Order: sequence, then structure tokens, then C-alpha cells
Amino acid sequence: MTQFRTHEGVKAYPENGMYVHGVFLEGASWELGNPGQSGYLIDQKLKELHPRIPVINVIAVKTADVQTVAQYMCPMYTTSMRGPTFVTTCNLQMESEESDDKKWILAGVCLLMTDD
Repeated sequence: MTQFRTHEGVKAYPENGMYVHGVFLEGASWELGNPGQSGYLIDQKLKELHPRIPVINVIAVKTADVQTVAQYMCPMYTTSMRGPTFVTTCNLQMESEESDDKKWILAGVCLLMTDD
């Protein structure tokens, strides 16, 4: 994740990968964190069904190089109708290394490409 809340703040291409915006989170919210730090997953806020997440810097990595410590392997779907609309999985940062990804699995946390 980047520190850009919207795509208007992006002024140049990233060094690696590509920027993606307009993605929503279901079952959780996103905390931006301090400047210079990456954000992390937090519990869903009341009355926020699908909060928009910051601009994502998408980078492809080899399976052997995937970082898994303090990361939640989050599924991404095209719509909130899960199953046939599955696209890929994305690693989302959790609050700390002691965080358990089972919390987010049980909450049904996923990324959505559209806000139904």
C-alpha cells in the first residue's frame, strides 16, 4: 500500500510494478500509519461496509520470494458475489508479527474491485 488516499496524489510511475486505485475492502478497514510506514488491517468501522483503500503498488514476485510474516493472504474478487468472481490473492500487512491471520479469515476479509 502507498500513503496516497486517492489517485490524484500520484504524480509519477512507481519504480517497480504499477499503481492500482478504486479497490474496496470488505470485513475490515485500513489504517494508513505514520508517514514513511506502511499501513495495516484494523477491525471494520461501524457503518462502513466497503471502505476504499489507498492506492496500491502492485508488484509481481516469485512464489519463493513471497513475504508471509505479518501478512494476510487476502482474496480479491470482482464483485461481492464470491466464488466465480475470484481474481487473485494479495498480501495485506497486519498490525504486528504476532497478529494471527485467522482473525481476518473468520471475518471474511477480502478485496473487491467494485462497490456493489
